[in-house]
Amino acid sequence: MRFSIVRQCCMVLVFLAMVSPLQAEPRLHAIAIHGAPKYPPDFKHFDYVNPDAPKGGTVKMGVLGTFDSFNPYIIKGQAFSMMNSLVFETLMVSSTDDPSTAYGLIAESVEVPSDRSWVAFTVRPQARWHDGTPITADDVLWSFETLRTKGQPLYRLYYADVAGAEKTDERRVRFVFKPGTTNNELPIILGQLPVLPRHDWATRAFDQTTLEVPLGSGPYRIDGFEAGRHIVLRRDPTYWGRDLPVNKGTYNFDTIHVDYYRDYTVALEAFRAGAYDYRPENSSKAWATAYTFPAVTSGQVIREEIPHQRPQGMQAFVFNTRRPLFQDPRVRRALAYAFDFEWANKNLFYGQYVRGESYFANSELAAVGLPDAREMEILEPLRGQIPEDVFTTPYTAPRTDGSGTLRDNLRLANRLLEESGWTVKNQVRVQAQTGKPFVFELLLEDPIWERIAAPFVQNLKRLGIAVTVRLVDSTVYENRIRAFDFDMVVYRWLQTLSPGNEQRNHWSSQGADMEGGNNLIGIKSAAIDALVEQVNAGSRAVVESFRHSALVHRL
Repeated sequence: MRFSIVRQCCMVLVFLAMVSPLQAEPRLHAIAIHGAPKYPPDFKHFDYVNPDAPKGGTVKMGVLGTFDSFNPYIIKGQAFSMMNSLVFETLMVSSTDDPSTAYGLIAESVEVPSDRSWVAFTVRPQARWHDGTPITADDVLWSFETLRTKGQPLYRLYYADVAGAEKTDERRVRFVFKPGTTNNELPIILGQLPVLPRHDWATRAFDQTTLEVPLGSGPYRIDGFEAGRHIVLRRDPTYWGRDLPVNKGTYNFDTIHVDYYRDYTVALEAFRAGAYDYRPENSSKAWATAYTFPAVTSGQVIREEIPHQRPQGMQAFVFNTRRPLFQDPRVRRALAYAFDFEWANKNLFYGQYVRGESYFANSELAAVGLPDAREMEILEPLRGQIPEDVFTTPYTAPRTDGSGTLRDNLRLANRLLEESGWTVKNQVRVQAQTGKPFVFELLLEDPIWERIAAPFVQNLKRLGIAVTVRLVDSTVYENRIRAFDFDMVVYRWLQTLSPGNEQRNHWSSQGADMEGGNNLIGIKSAAIDALVEQVNAGSRAVVESFRHSALVHRL
């Protein structure tokens, strides 16, 4: 990831923490997926913050897109993206140097039995909404039930293993898991529950968009906005959690001003002109050519690459296998041969990219080669349900010499298309039985992808395939993505070093039918469903075999 920071102002927006559980089980200050928490119950602050950091000033941010809602928990509308971190809060939070552990935020304590069959949280007595009303167990319970029934589809998948929740006193809520649940991450997932004010939503429909300023509990309040253009957040000097150890050294700016830009080029020029202070750059061309203006030379803009070993996820052209056109794996493999990454990297990306062949690239979870003995134990029962070459051939993406002449790859693509019933007549690829031409639409939201798609489209044309590239605004794009109304899009799956329930949203059969979910591919595989459940049970070997065998690529 690349960053540019103006006027050398830098801020890490982190979350709070500190906990301790109840009743028969000990009250803990934190819970970990693996091992023990890094920070003890009496810790004063996270190691990576300056607890004496000065407060004050304004930071200006630039965001691409638009917004028409302050409800980020439903699939309707375009929500302001920073609500979760600044206005609303969760029961628990992770530190950036201990990501597999959750520390208390709204919750002062957490209880988990040895078999992890349930989890209980106790709300801090000092926790308050911005109107001064105490945060209670009723708010926690209402938030859970509302998100599960009316929120984004991912919440139904996230909480699928929860049998029920109960309020045991005014500040304590207990979540009971379904019998046989082996998901070690589930207590932490429930700790990530956004807590919303039940009394504030009593007169409004939760499943509708709203620009009514919401009641939150976090360190910032919305101080002003113009729909689709900008939002001003002001730090709350009376914020209830300002002295928690997990908050020390964070939330330092008095004001956060967020401007929205519809166009990438306009946003870049605004940054060059000093209109906002911080910019993560995701364009290799811009990184190579756009940061030579005077503010960079003078040191007002700091241009820096920050190496890391976190999973980079996978960004790719995505086939919608709900479309009959893409249901044959040979067709999808053929089209992959028409994308010349090596040429694009040399001519479009300034040689800055490495081909991703893992959903956990750049991390220890990105396995290589053939499955090892432990992975074979997991995959062997699935033999016959997954392609045989999973066991015999390591997955590699198609490669070229970068010259732009990919005749050999196109010959392979042509052979695969012929085998799958697509032939060429009068230089047009048609279905042999029906004569229907091979035509589809590539849907884009960001114009930066047009120059990357153009050579891919041209190579497909050489195969007799006609592709229409359609650029739409962010609202239309999001609505079509949520409804799975596309043939092909560009999408990125983000991953963590502790994969769990989110994999259901990415790959499960249930997620494929859930509008607004992340299973854009539409893949439905009993084998992958089984692997996802084993991932949720905490097996890192399953994570490796899940990617190791490239099942999503091959199925």
